[in-house]
Amino acid sequence: MKAPAQIETSRLFLRTPTRADAEAIFERYASAPAVTRFLAWPTHRSAHDTLAFLEFCESEWLRWPAGPYLMFSLADGRLLGSTGLNFKSPTDVFTGYVLAQDSWGQGYATEALTAMIELARQIGVRRLSALCHPEHRASRHVLEKCRFELANPATQSHEFPNLAPGVRQNTFCYELPLVE
Repeated sequence: MKAPAQIETSRLFLRTPTRADAEAIFERYASAPAVTRFLAWPTHRSAHDTLAFLEFCESEWLRWPAGPYLMFSLADGRLLGSTGLNFKSPTDVFTGYVLAQDSWGQGYATEALTAMIELARQIGVRRLSALCHPEHRASRHVLEKCRFELANPATQSHEFPNLAPGVRQNTFCYELPLVE
């Protein structure tokens, strides 16, 4: 089952990214060091980096039932960030989110993550996971609020290129089983 290209929540409009979004993505969040600090991808240095991300998005949507979504405010149409599903297999999926700094602390991450949980259920995902740097307390709080639990083992090793390029660091792995 293919996911819808657009999803609406009470305050968000989520849709698949297009090349026309490159400038807004770059300016709103992808080039901001404070925003990308705890992410698994490097801060974008140029529009070329953002275009590469958009090519990745397109390939994910072609290969899997879903992929990345951009997050917009229903109130004013402003780009807030992105979220989505990243498939290891058709039933084992990772999710995450990133928000422009002026959108932090307003509940958008929780609302977007809730939408991704519901979407994952609809398309038959059995286990939804998320990685989180141990120092990223706000993200850990969002995951726990959405009923994700630390996996066993709770830590894995991943690179955070904006903290220490080339260095693997402990990472919390959260999971949410979706089987009823």
